[in-house]
Amino acid sequence: MRRSFARLLAVAATTAVIPLAAPPPATAEIVIGGHPIEISEAPWTVALASRDRFGGMRAGQFCGGVVVGRSTVLTAAHCLSEGVLGGPPERVPDLRIIAGRAALESAEGQEIPVSGAWVNPEYDPYTNAGDFAVVTLASPLPESSVIGLAEAGDTAYVPGTPAAVYGWGDTTGAGDYAQSLRAAPVKVLEDAVCERAYPGSADGRYLSGSMVCAGERDGGRDACQGDSGGPLVAQGKLVGLVSWGSGCGLAESPGVYTRGSYVARVLAGSR
Repeated sequence: MRRSFARLLAVAATTAVIPLAAPPPATAEIVIGGHPIEISEAPWTVALASRDRFGGMRAGQFCGGVVVGRSTVLTAAHCLSEGVLGGPPERVPDLRIIAGRAALESAEGQEIPVSGAWVNPEYDPYTNAGDFAVVTLASPLPESSVIGLAEAGDTAYVPGTPAAVYGWGDTTGAGDYAQSLRAAPVKVLEDAVCERAYPGSADGRYLSGSMVCAGERDGGRDACQGDSGGPLVAQGKLVGLVSWGSGCGLAESPGVYTRGSYVARVLAGSR
């Protein structure tokens, strides 16, 4: 996830700061305080993988993603940065999207090649603003794998709304990566909570226009390294993408997610 993952990952692949994307052998996150689930419970949750870059264990998974169109996957922009991939996505010929699979080493589902990738031009690796990217699949997934984006003003963004975050990241904050998909119940929090936690520091700055705050005030449930780009879902809609934070599951340091309504706005304007 982050923790201050985007920026730190580019500097040191072994850091635990989130932006929550990190190569499993180096820095990855798993859902903290979560529990294993079947892929049928979250069919829109996918993994980004490259065995060439990240080895054979865990199928080379290094980030999460979410299916928002039959051939369209959203993930974090920092997941596709040169600091993570060692070069632009087009230079990673074995980049795959693992879909329909909970246990990464199983033969469930499919591994789909990527035909294109687009990184949000508004992404700022220093503040972590605009942290999302679009991956286009070489072959489409069924409509049942698609989840819709929550729009601006949606009740799913109301503070206190129950939500869940999904991923294969670090489950303890100490490098214990999940072998199978996990989910953790969290709550959408007031913007003020993250504004106080992240007023502008080495970790990043919370900007409510493009970010959403979620977790538990006392900590204990959160995304972590390796979960970057994965979904935050509330009321059956995608409200955020795992982006960054400070530590994993710490009190007063909730997770920060790229806001789904911001993603929808940017994508609408790019067409």
